[in-house]
Amino acid sequence: MRNLETSFQIVTTQQRLELAGRKIREPAFRQNKGLGNEVGYYIFDYPAQDELLVRDWIRDMQRKNSPALDGCALTVFDLYDTLMELLEEEDALEDFFSLERRGGMDAVAREMHCWLFEEDAFLVNRIKERTPEHAVVFLTGVGKCYPALRSHNVLNNLHQVLDHVPVVMFFPGIYSGQELMLFGSVKDNNYYRAFRLTE
Repeated sequence: MRNLETSFQIVTTQQRLELAGRKIREPAFRQNKGLGNEVGYYIFDYPAQDELLVRDWIRDMQRKNSPALDGCALTVFDLYDTLMELLEEEDALEDFFSLERRGGMDAVAREMHCWLFEEDAFLVNRIKERTPEHAVVFLTGVGKCYPALRSHNVLNNLHQVLDHVPVVMFFPGIYSGQELMLFGSVKDNNYYRAFRLTE
């Protein structure tokens, strides 16, 4: 009988990041090959306690990226920073603070969804506008945006407008291939269109 304890190999976040780095550098990954007709959307899930490790790795990847040599521009969008930038540009920050005082975070999340995705699609349009033709897009800052911004909303809406480059969301939690669990405990809506970047 197979001994599960000895055959099970523990893979650390650092090891998975190294695998991710090699995968992203493959030409087939950047061309979205091997996925049938599916657009290349990926999730790199990791334990929330490894957040700083993941941030350092992303900064290192950015620093080393050479579009001429790598064949792509590594384009990083911190969702929290992008959200704050949009709120300030639209002079809407105080409005959302006021809404939170009156109706709590549930009201903020509902209004934020309408504002970012339905009325003017501020967030997805910003990402689309600032993504070069030959790019790999990293989405970060998911945990910092909770509960005002939910990851499945970002992915569902972005999927409709950005389909020519691979997109990787860095997710502090668990992605089963169907279910998103932020921080390993907060259930997001199911999401079926993304592939796990590494196992």
